[in-house]
Amino acid sequence: MLAVSARFCSRCGARVVPEEPDEILVSTGRRLRISSDALSVRELMAVVEAGVYHWQQRLSDAGVDREQAAAAIGELSRILQSLSAQLAQGRETMRITARLPAQREYTRACPFCGRGNRANARFCISCGASLVEGAAASQPPVRPPRLRLTIAARTDVGRTRTNNEDSYFRGEFAIGADAFATLLIVADGMGGAQAGEVASQLAIATIKQELTGLLAERDLADDADWQAVLREAMIAANRAVFEHARRNKNRQGMGTTLTMALIHNDRLHLAHVGDSRAYLINAQGVSEGGAVWSLLTSDHTLVARLVDIGQLTPDQARVHPQRNILYRSLGTDPQTEVDTASHPIERGDHLLLCSDGLDTHVADEELARIVLEYPQVDRTCQALVDLANERGGRDNITVLIARVE
Repeated sequence: MLAVSARFCSRCGARVVPEEPDEILVSTGRRLRISSDALSVRELMAVVEAGVYHWQQRLSDAGVDREQAAAAIGELSRILQSLSAQLAQGRETMRITARLPAQREYTRACPFCGRGNRANARFCISCGASLVEGAAASQPPVRPPRLRLTIAARTDVGRTRTNNEDSYFRGEFAIGADAFATLLIVADGMGGAQAGEVASQLAIATIKQELTGLLAERDLADDADWQAVLREAMIAANRAVFEHARRNKNRQGMGTTLTMALIHNDRLHLAHVGDSRAYLINAQGVSEGGAVWSLLTSDHTLVARLVDIGQLTPDQARVHPQRNILYRSLGTDPQTEVDTASHPIERGDHLLLCSDGLDTHVADEELARIVLEYPQVDRTCQALVDLANERGGRDNITVLIARVE
């Protein structure tokens, strides 16, 4: 049984086409509808218009670079003109080219439980049975050694900011009497004048408090149950940040991105809002075609949507002046949508969470190479932070890595 919002089967990795289209809540209050492979041109124009309005409002701020704002408005205007021309020609939708992250495939079925496994797996990830050819078909499943995590993290203010609005957390939560789950979080606050720092820290504190109760109370039978718990914790964090901003006028408009991973046994459960990211990296391959890295989250930004419809290339998106315009975050609106997903993890996997201060300067392929290059995860974190700073360090930089052993 899969969650209603599932796009890939959690067992075999096959694509699942949703029956109903998704919706994106835009800051103007409108919703942008997404079918399985297309975006509405009319509604995408609303997102671009919201970006123009954002920069027009910022022109009144004394500390804003007016040349940067003017360039941003000009670029958005050109995109809006292109979309308008396509609408005039009768085009109502734009085909999506890269919205969904690549997912790992599980092509090797277990002869005992039927669970899909990676092609070169030696043991079934579900029941532990041997997958080695020639093994006796009647042999009882024998579990491989228990997975262990080695975790490290670094956060840095960068080269241009005066304070660090990023926050992170790593820790364990009790699941019943004798089981534990590992929680990893990266949050990137926004709002200025310490408001962003408050938002990211408050969101993490709220999630920790909520999960303490939820994980102790709930009977978590499958991926859908785990994802529901993460979603509830994120919604509570959104409410806490929004109410704090409402009560404190000098912090109105503050918010935060937040990406979290909860790891229990051999399952990884994700919840995500904003443009912080989660990557899965393994030298043995993690997705179709043997790629050693897979981006597990989709950025909730205007620029990411423009990449989806082919208006921008991924390289252009990394340096685009609108790359930080979010259409979804925690705390900026009374309600928010939360992306959730679940994945199996295996020995040799590296889970990397980061704020956009890293991926702005370091491409995905380069990031994966560095992760696999260093034997110690703490050195990996420091190497990535140093590289982002060498290339400008235009934002706060936070990296959190968990290596599965």
